[in-house]
Amino acid sequence: MTGCDPADGAPELPGYFGTRLAHDPNRSAIWRHVTDYLARWIPADSRVLELGAGWCDFSNLVQAAEVVALDADPTVERAAGPCVTAVVGDCTDLTQFEDGRFDVVFASNLMEHLDREAAERLVDESRRVLRPGGRLILLQPNFRLAPGRYFDDYTHVSIWTDQSLGDFLRSRGWALEAVHARFLPLSLKSRGSGLTFLVPWYLRSPVKPLAGQMLVVASS
Repeated sequence: MTGCDPADGAPELPGYFGTRLAHDPNRSAIWRHVTDYLARWIPADSRVLELGAGWCDFSNLVQAAEVVALDADPTVERAAGPCVTAVVGDCTDLTQFEDGRFDVVFASNLMEHLDREAAERLVDESRRVLRPGGRLILLQPNFRLAPGRYFDDYTHVSIWTDQSLGDFLRSRGWALEAVHARFLPLSLKSRGSGLTFLVPWYLRSPVKPLAGQMLVVASS
């Protein structure tokens, strides 16, 4: 069973991984709580694929029989823990994986970086590589909640809300299991990011101040 942190500290990098996605020492602690919350949809014997894995925050912490972390940037190879298989590649092209290979496909803050055609390829390929009844778990910004900050990230190219994302998935043959319009704050970059002990309370609370990210869980 995997769920193990990388042995080496994360390097300082230029470009997107050095600015919008710069390494944050609080990130792992926050993601530990988030991953624990998501475990209700991820049985411990699952085979998990993370798309757009980046720093492997989720992949390094999720408890699963097998974890594959895929990202277009080679940073994923440096960030992956010893129990995670890192793959550099296009998240919309999963042809290297056979049909029904995984039980869960997870992606965080990814869909808003893709145009509509690429988004269709991603969800269709995710459905193909999942076993029947497998789950797609998407965590990402909700434009409805944060329209003024949504495009602060210069790589965002598409708009998604809890309604549009759910409708889009249904149109591609998915069944929705859960839609949480308010799940997390829009960004981990804040003065309060060090208050990681509050994250479990925030996830449980029906009142979510500053919420800007949604969670959508769908089954194939």
